[in-house]
Amino acid sequence: MLRGNKELWAAFVVMLLITGLYGLVIFLTREIPPAGELFGHGIGIVGFIFMLMTETLYSLRKRSRSVKWGRMSAWLQLHIFTGIVGPYMVLLHTSWKFNGIAGVTTLLTMIIVVSGFIGRYIFTRIPRTLDGLEIEGTLSQEALKQARRLLALWHTVHIPIGMALFISAFVHIVAALYYATFLK
Repeated sequence: MLRGNKELWAAFVVMLLITGLYGLVIFLTREIPPAGELFGHGIGIVGFIFMLMTETLYSLRKRSRSVKWGRMSAWLQLHIFTGIVGPYMVLLHTSWKFNGIAGVTTLLTMIIVVSGFIGRYIFTRIPRTLDGLEIEGTLSQEALKQARRLLALWHTVHIPIGMALFISAFVHIVAALYYATFLK
């Protein structure tokens, strides 16, 4: 089970620092950083890398039973941290313009973040050890079954939306590279 909310607090502090840096760039340049220029591009790239980490690292660790790369709870905390900070950076990358495939990608990003908060809530209803294994017998069996069913249902929604998000993100990246870089 997750102990406390340190990953949420860490994400909040990092987001405050990023917001301060973003505000400084606005103050110095007197404009919202364009998505295609150095700062906007950089924040989008780092945010996307965080999102890729969110999508892949926790899933790989969860499926790797033979190799123990630390506690599952620590990986879940990293998953939550990067799953909040990365999308926030990508949101700042948009320059508050939500057109075309970039707008669809941003919408899917916001949906997946909200879905992640819902999943975190459901996940914390199931008692677990520090290693992330479910503890049997602490809740009534019916409440535990209900929580498992709810988590399974949540996965059937969360994972396909995440896949659609990354497909649209890759299309956006390829299109941005093609139109902004290769055609110049």
